Amino acid sequence: MDNEVSAGSVTSSTQTLGHLALGLTLLAFGVGNTGVIDNVTAADAAGLATWVGGVALFIAGLLEFRAGNAGTGTAFSGLGAFWFTWGTGVGAEVTGEAAGLFLLLWALLALTLTVASAGSGLFGQGVYGLLFVTLLLLGIASFAENDGLAKAGGWIGAVAGLAAWYGATAALAKWPTFSGRAAGRGVTATG
Repeated sequence: MDNEVSAGSVTSSTQTLGHLALGLTLLAFGVGNTGVIDNVTAADAAGLATWVGGVALFIAGLLEFRAGNAGTGTAFSGLGAFWFTWGTGVGAEVTGEAAGLFLLLWALLALTLTVASAGSGLFGQGVYGLLFVTLLLLGIASFAENDGLAKAGGWIGAVAGLAAWYGATAALAKWPTFSGRAAGRGVTATG
């Protein structure tokens, strides 16, 4: 029995897992910020953010680095660090300004990922771009104490989460993507 696995299949599997983790965490975080479901807030996503978005995504990033994919490794490890930090900090007493600064600093990472993923299509640049707008709006909302901006950021985050989830699911199920090609034939979900 041959235990060797090609780097391409490991990378594809790791990217799909990373995109699922990002999508589900971002969807829960976004929906929590919208207030659309009674008694569900973004803080309710803390456990998911810590373990799925934080730990699992960070490990997927390390595996991507090991496979030689610095871009995806940076994205997953950086976002894993964000989700872990956010998830473990939920409930801590911080000022609106401190929370806003935290979100704006991580928005810079999302902006970097958006720019770095140029040419990767809707699922790559689109998800990271929507994440940037989400964090930007939530950061400004924290500074301004503006619930309307926070809800708008939540909706954009939920859309980003759905896009990441669909991209990963399309890769697994070999569904078509918005580019018109099947995900299993050379289109990465959000890479």
